[in-house]
Amino acid sequence: MDEPRLFIAAASITIGLVAVAFSLIRRRFDRLLSFFAWFAVLYGVRLWMQSNMLGLLSHPSSRLAKLQTALNFFVTIPALQFFQESGLIGRTGRLIVYVMCLVVMCLIVAIFLGLPLDLLGELNSACIVAGSVSLLFPVFRLPLIDTNAAVFRVGLLIFVGFVIWTNTARLLGHKTTIELYGFVAFLCCLGYVAAKGALERDEQLSSIQQELALARRIQLSILPTAFLATDQFVVAARYVPMSSVAGDFYEFICRDSGAVGLLIADVSGHGVPAALIASMVKVAIQSQRHNVANPGRLLAGVNEALCGNTQSQFVTAAYVHLDADCNEFSYAAAGHPPMLLLRNGEVTRVEENGLILALFSSAIYKSTKGRLLKGDRLLLYTDGIVEAANANEEEFGFERLSNLLRTSANMTAEDAADLILTTVKRWFSWQADDLTILVCDYKPTTP
Repeated sequence: MDEPRLFIAAASITIGLVAVAFSLIRRRFDRLLSFFAWFAVLYGVRLWMQSNMLGLLSHPSSRLAKLQTALNFFVTIPALQFFQESGLIGRTGRLIVYVMCLVVMCLIVAIFLGLPLDLLGELNSACIVAGSVSLLFPVFRLPLIDTNAAVFRVGLLIFVGFVIWTNTARLLGHKTTIELYGFVAFLCCLGYVAAKGALERDEQLSSIQQELALARRIQLSILPTAFLATDQFVVAARYVPMSSVAGDFYEFICRDSGAVGLLIADVSGHGVPAALIASMVKVAIQSQRHNVANPGRLLAGVNEALCGNTQSQFVTAAYVHLDADCNEFSYAAAGHPPMLLLRNGEVTRVEENGLILALFSSAIYKSTKGRLLKGDRLLLYTDGIVEAANANEEEFGFERLSNLLRTSANMTAEDAADLILTTVKRWFSWQADDLTILVCDYKPTTP
């Protein structure tokens, strides 16, 4: 009866091809998975060639017999390499594997040199029996790590036991097909390990997602929920992280009804590490509230607090202090894109940049001052806005951002922020960075 053999052959080849596809999807070469895939495919092909159906499809020939014998020998090599990569055979086992592979290759060469196939088959069986028995000792000597390793070892031992039984029977002149059932048992054990590993990964992924959701809620809690409206200033903020948590950060520092400070920061990198450092920026800013009227000193204090505590990640930041009583602003930045000022339909860049934060503790930051006029609109943003790239890898750029700001002249601050964010989102093919925008309008009630 060839039905079980053909079914097992089809299943083995399918499993091998699935393993190959999985490696291609992961785009990462895995030696253990690769050797298993080759072993499963070749073992299935060997079972198919040993079936009676092959005789119906082609006429027997010496060339076909040599090819079938060579395949029968060669399937041992990926199997041995798979066992070696499994880590269950130790240093002694690896030496045995090398010797067995060398012997098998010599036997394959001997096939095409014309040596008798029956004799070579007996030598191959003797090699497999001797090598398999030798491999059992290092397998039993290694300690078990977990349940998966125990199941894997059981499946391996069952298969090796059936291999020894089959090849010993061949040496004694008996034909048996019992080996393929040992192979089935081995595949079942591997399936159990794979299924259990998948369930464990799903549980870990679910746990990580829950932790990220909590981290996102915590991060959002350190951002200002809304700007406390004053008689002079209206501020709109937009914050769109690339992932669950982000390295962008902004803060409102209100002194009184006539003065306000706006800070925006961008931590290098993404994800949880950047988010943790962003929370450190929040604490550092709170420690510098006595310098809110002096942007240069505030950034210097924040820089000193961050130096040595950011694990080689750096922070860019920009801070502007707006004083309605004096009708002026004071601005300083640390490696951050320039602030844009919209006045009477014209957009001007305001730049006063020092070194990025957390690089040198002794860095000095200077402030630049300017007049505030009724109707002025200020725009602070992170580099994710201007560096957003479309499908042609063309960046959004300062020119387009300036034109957008100019277009928004007659809009409210909220509508202007929405316009900028929506336009940038339509521009890029996929979000490659966090996006943060602060739009501030100066609208004093008195001239």
